[in-house]
Amino acid sequence: MLVDLAAVEAAASTIQHDVVRTPTVESPGLTDALGVPVTVKLELLQRTGSFKARGATAKLRSLDDAERTAGVVAVSGGNHGIAVAAMADALGVKATIVMPRSAPRRAVELAERHGASVHLTGDVTEAFALSARLQSEGLTLLHPFDDPIVIAGQGTVGLEFARDAGPLTDVLVSIGGGGLVSGVAAAVRALRPEVRVWGVETEGSDTMAQALAAGAPVPMVPTSIVTTLSPPAVTELTFEHVRALVEDVLVVTDAEAVRGSLDLAEAAKVWTEPAAGCLVPAARRVIERVGPSCRLGLVVCGGNATVSDVLTWAERFHVA
Repeated sequence: MLVDLAAVEAAASTIQHDVVRTPTVESPGLTDALGVPVTVKLELLQRTGSFKARGATAKLRSLDDAERTAGVVAVSGGNHGIAVAAMADALGVKATIVMPRSAPRRAVELAERHGASVHLTGDVTEAFALSARLQSEGLTLLHPFDDPIVIAGQGTVGLEFARDAGPLTDVLVSIGGGGLVSGVAAAVRALRPEVRVWGVETEGSDTMAQALAAGAPVPMVPTSIVTTLSPPAVTELTFEHVRALVEDVLVVTDAEAVRGSLDLAEAAKVWTEPAAGCLVPAARRVIERVGPSCRLGLVVCGGNATVSDVLTWAERFHVA
């Protein structure tokens, strides 16, 4: 049931001419801030501003002629929709994107700019329901995480990280539905079995942490501001990957995630969204748990947040 290294390597071969091999670099600023060596994988420099282009392209490249002609539908809180719209446009496939109205306006605008038909719904649960109806009408679902092909595509992040980074003891990965952490863990644990992989969520969108506590996926109504990490539930597929391959899932507050984005801007000199900012407070917890001899790797998953967005959140949470 789990995606293996062979599947990730096959995805890497499939998408190699469509996506960027993003930089893997040591971060002196984060090393100073956290007190341990830190290496970052800069997926915010990927096409469309996040890792999502990888899984979207892998799935789009797998379609047969009839599926390409009919088009695809995707549900997204932001980044997946941007990626599907852009990569479908590049590959000549018609895309329909369904987003909750809480999705960032910029995400909607970018999806429309790439020629996608965008439908807005009241919340993410309604978005998934609408996508199911559109799928029944003939569109192919390009699920953001519940698809082995998508997971293998996201796993190419871990493939590159494991091959390009120096010594690591722990890798931290943000979790929305769990596609990225599943793929990264599959690749990293295969190539560097001694490395621990940690997932990170925000309160109000901690669907994977709740699933682990319950022993199975459970539904919830997301309340976190981090809409790119806010599915109504994880799935059995991603749950099983995390249960088998991930050390633990750490949950931080929205305020900590926003502060983390500012920390990344100040220390690492990169502009990120809170979906990546959440890694910084989680990294401090990992250091507390495993000790100061660790060497951390952070998958900086995306940078699709405007200055106005982050400053508004910082004011809301009194984060200076």
